[in-house]
Formats: sequence, C-alpha cells, structure tokens
Amino acid sequence: MKLHWGNIGVGALMLAAALAGSAQAEQTEVRVARQYGVGYLPLMVMEHRHLIREQAEAAGLGKIKVNWNTFADGSVANDALLSGNLDFAGGGTGAFVTLWAKTRGSLGVKSVGAMDSMPMFLNTNDPDIKTVKDFTGKHRIGMAGVKVSPQAMTLQLAAAHAWGQKNYGKLDPLTVGMSHPLAMQALLSGQVAADFTSPPFQYWELQKPGIHRVLNSYDVWGGPQTFLCVWTTSKFHDDNPKLYAAFAAALKQSIDWINAHKKEAAQIYKTATHDKHSVDSILKILNDPDVDYTMTPKNVVKFAQWKYKTGAIKVEPKSWKDLFFPNVWQLPGS
Repeated sequence: MKLHWGNIGVGALMLAAALAGSAQAEQTEVRVARQYGVGYLPLMVMEHRHLIREQAEAAGLGKIKVNWNTFADGSVANDALLSGNLDFAGGGTGAFVTLWAKTRGSLGVKSVGAMDSMPMFLNTNDPDIKTVKDFTGKHRIGMAGVKVSPQAMTLQLAAAHAWGQKNYGKLDPLTVGMSHPLAMQALLSGQVAADFTSPPFQYWELQKPGIHRVLNSYDVWGGPQTFLCVWTTSKFHDDNPKLYAAFAAALKQSIDWINAHKKEAAQIYKTATHDKHSVDSILKILNDPDVDYTMTPKNVVKFAQWKYKTGAIKVEPKSWKDLFFPNVWQLPGS
C-alpha cells in the first residue's frame, strides 16, 4: 500500500495548528462581582466607562462580553468563584484572605490589586456605649460578613485590645449578618444597637441625631489598611493572560480616572446606586483624606497574620506578595 506522506504531513500540520489555537484561545466573556458602597467605585467606573472591553480590544481580544453582579457579602462571591460561575470578585480583605488560604495548592486564588484604603466606623445609637467595653449581651451589632469581613476582623482585634488576646471573640455572639444598606436601616430604626460599616453608610448614619462613632478601624490597625481588593484564580490568570492583563489595566485606569475626576466619579456612584444624597455630599466623602483609591496593598499582611493568629486561616503569609499577582509587585505594598 502506498502511503501519501504529503497529505499526512498537511493533515498533521492542520491538526497541530487547530490544537495550538484552542490552547491559546481565551474567554470571550468575563464575569465580575461587587458589593455595596463607595469602596466599589472603581468597579462601577469600569462598568460605566466600558474599560474592560476597551482594554481587551486594545489587546487584540476583540469584543468581550462583561457581566456584572452585585452580592450581599464576600462569602457569596467566593462561592460563585469556587463553583466556576465568577471570574473576578471584588470585596473585603477578610473574604479574600480566607479564600487565598483555602485554595493554596489548588485554585490558587490571589488578588489583582487593592481598590482602596478606607476607614471603617463602628457606629451606635446607644448613648451609653462609648467603647467596645460597653457592649453587653443585650446588644446586637450589624455587619456584612460575620466572622470573615474586615469589620469582623477589626472587631476581634479591638476586643483583644480591650480584654486580652484570648478574648478576641468576646463580641462575636453580638454580631448579626446583613448587607450594609440593611444594617444602616436596622441601626436607624433601633433594631440593632450598632453597625460596623463602611463609606458612605457610616457617614450617612453620623448625620442622623443620636448616632455616634465608637471606633475607627485605622486606630485599631495602627494606620490605613486596604479595605477592598479584587481577586481571581491562578487558573484564570494562567489560562487568560491577555484578558487578565486587560482587567488589571482597566482597574488601574479606573482608579487613576477617579483620582483625577472625583466629581464625575461621585455622579457615577449616585447614578449607579440611585443614592438619594447629593453629588456634593458624595464628593465630600471622596475628598476625605482618609479615603484613598489605590491599587497599593496596605497592612494586608498584618490583617492576614491576625486571621492566622486567631485560627481563622491555616496558612500564614510571609510577604504581601504571597497574596497578590505579580502585576502589582512593583508597588510599595505592605
């Protein structure tokens, strides 16, 4: 039998080309989730200005479909990421660090970068509560992400400062899980005694008679700390290098734009959230010196090491770079 080597060679080349093409093909759709609050403004601006699609097209990826979701807390986003129903999760450092530790050696979840550093306030409607030591068993504290959110971790550290390391969980039984908007309503209606929340809700609460602040997270952590960041899996990062790079570039572009156009950014937030407050009142929050939109991680290692110390995670990071992908390693993180 005569073999047609020429045809076999052409066929082999065609098959190899097809396999190479399929191996190099990247997703044509990206799914992103955020939560509530002005801390998520970078993602809102990315959506409003179509920055992911813009960066993806510039990278030669063509038309990319972007799906946006809003979740109540970071644990929901983590579940979606683990189940393969989400590509990028935006949320608090608590939920991120938890998933980072959980997926070491498997999905390899890491952060694309921080979104911002913002103070978190524990506000109360009870005039007798001046410090965390004044909470009793009758009180309830509303917060998103009980035992995993940045607020939850901050409350534990505050308790450790007040009653000693072994009593870090003393206030945990008082916490009630609810989204930031619902917790604000519960505080103002008297359903809970306190709300450990974030911008802008903490500022709106303090404008109401009878509401005062118990603590500021910056005081608990000894300085500014990353409030929110964005994370994904190493699988997505490795399988979609151009799309990942486009997302990271869009995040940086969004943050740079916010810092240069704060009034327009305030309008985008108001439009996206249907916030009843004026653009100028939102702008006042964006101009707060303690509110910093930046991809630079701040105090993230200290935060993660606290979670490790309390047994909330089983892996201790030695450097902030253990938690983040290389695209932000050039920044002065901590």
